[in-house]
Amino acid sequence: MQTEMSLWSYANPTRFMATTRPLLPWLSALAAACLVVGLIWGFFFTPDDYRQGSTVKIIYLHVPSALMAINAWFMMLVASLIWLIRRHHVSALAAKAAAPVGVTMTLVALVTGAVWGSPMWGTWWAWDPRLTSFLILFLFYLGYMALWAAIEDPDTAADLTSVLCVVGSVFAVLSRYAVNFWNQGLHQGASLSLDAEENVADVFYFPLLVCIAGFVLLFVALVLARTRTEIRARRLHALQLRERMA
Repeated sequence: MQTEMSLWSYANPTRFMATTRPLLPWLSALAAACLVVGLIWGFFFTPDDYRQGSTVKIIYLHVPSALMAINAWFMMLVASLIWLIRRHHVSALAAKAAAPVGVTMTLVALVTGAVWGSPMWGTWWAWDPRLTSFLILFLFYLGYMALWAAIEDPDTAADLTSVLCVVGSVFAVLSRYAVNFWNQGLHQGASLSLDAEENVADVFYFPLLVCIAGFVLLFVALVLARTRTEIRARRLHALQLRERMA
């Protein structure tokens, strides 16, 4: 019982604000350090690929952004389910805060994928299973954000967006595993895998890991910062309502 109380105590806005305040500077600094080191290492200190040439170096942006685009939606799913089951406002606000970050990651992945695909496939876009499901995921992000903006009552908005998030998770799964579900398609398999034979060469692998760490830390820092902003906005709205009723 004590473990449960200590776990869910972070759903209290005051406890959340107090806990995340000292964490944000460290997370931001670590994210910046990983991104600077990883991108400089990857773009300037790795060789060209024998088949893809210098185009291969776009993986340092494309792979981490695609990875975070999908996992951001899964984080929103977990937060949305917590809201639906436990009615913790911080979880709903965290899901709302993650959406703009996730849609940006998805857009970066789509754009860098097109830049990568043009010289490799001879086309900027193809209705490949993974590309198509990723585009649909991007549209779900936009729809999720639009739904939050369209509904005035925050609890009703949280309910409806949580349901939308559950439905959109189908396409998040398809985006991640489309290459495994369908053998046809232009998109290659995973660049990172538990099977060492499917991984990229070590010379690309290690800077890629640093870039992924940077994107993960950046995502966490941005979501925490935006969640704190959402909590402040909710408090301000509550104060304004009290003043009107007084």
